[in-house]
Amino acid sequence: MRDSSAKPAAPQEERNRVAARRPSRIGTWIDHHLYSVVASLGRFARKPWATALTVGVMAVALALPLGLWLVLGNVARLSGNVQQSREITIFLKQDTTAARASALAEELRGRSNINDVELRTPQQGLEELRARGDLDDAIDAVGENPLPTVLVVTPKGDETLLASSLEQLPEADLVQHDSVWRQRLDGWLRFGNRVAWVLAALLGLGALLVVGNTVRLDIQSRREEIGVLQLLGATDGFIRRPFLYLGAWYGLAAGVLAIALLTLAAIALRAPLAELASSYGSRFQLLGFDPRFAGAIVIGAALLGWLGAGIVTGHYLRQTRPTET
Repeated sequence: MRDSSAKPAAPQEERNRVAARRPSRIGTWIDHHLYSVVASLGRFARKPWATALTVGVMAVALALPLGLWLVLGNVARLSGNVQQSREITIFLKQDTTAARASALAEELRGRSNINDVELRTPQQGLEELRARGDLDDAIDAVGENPLPTVLVVTPKGDETLLASSLEQLPEADLVQHDSVWRQRLDGWLRFGNRVAWVLAALLGLGALLVVGNTVRLDIQSRREEIGVLQLLGATDGFIRRPFLYLGAWYGLAAGVLAIALLTLAAIALRAPLAELASSYGSRFQLLGFDPRFAGAIVIGAALLGWLGAGIVTGHYLRQTRPTET
C-alpha cells in the first residue's frame, strides 16, 4: 500500500529548489555594486583626453595645499633639529676657581632638564682663538689671559625656563641665549599651517566642483536612459550608484597623480638641498609623505570625488523624479 502522506512533499521541494536558485537581495545588491564599479571604470577610460584634463585639474588643486604641508613639515623638522642643538652658554665670573667651575658643571649635569654640560677653561678658549691664525698679535699684546671659564649647557626641555634659572646662579656673569628667533619661527609655522588649511578648503571645494561638473555632463548624456529607469521604478540609489563610483575613480586618480607630482618635486629638490645643508655642516634631507599618510590622501581624494558626484546626481534625480498622479 502506497503512503499518501509523501505526495505533498513534492511541490514543497520544488518551491524550495526555485527559492534556492532565486538570487537573494544582498546578492543582487553586491552584483550591482560590482557592475557599477566595472561600468564606471569603463566610462572613466572611454574618453582619455577629457579624463586626463579633469584628473589633472583635480591633482593640481590637491597638490598645492599638500605641497605647502610638506614644506611646513620639513621646516618644522628642521626647526626641531635646530632647537635640540641650541646651546646655552654661561660665562662665569673671573673670580670663579677651576675647582668651583668643575663642581658647578657636575651639579648642573644632575638636573633633569639638562642633557649635558661642557666645561671650557680659559686656556681652551685662548687656544681656539689662536687656531684662527689672525689673532695672534692681539693675544700677545693683551698678555694675561682675559677669557673667563665657560659652561656650555645642552638643554633637554624648555630652553627659556632653563636659561632663566641659570641666570640666578651666583657664579654666572652672563648667560647667552637667544630664543626670539625660535618664537618668530614658531609663529610663522602656525601661520603657514593656517594658510594650508584655508588653501585645502578652497581648492578642495574647487576639486569638488570639477568632479560635480564632469559627472553632470555624463548625466546629461545619459538622461534618456535615466528617464527610462525612473519610469520602470528604479530607486535613486540604483541610478546614482554608477555615477558615485565614477566620481570616486576621478578622485582616486587625482590623489595618485598629486602624490606622484609631489614625489617628483621632492626628488628634484633633494640633491641641491642636501648640498646646501652640507655646506652648513648639516645632514638635513627633504622627506616626502609617509606611505600611510599618502594612502590616506588617496582615499580622501576618492571620497571627495564620491561626494561631488553624489551631490550633483542627487540634485538631478530630485528634479527629474516622476510624480505620482
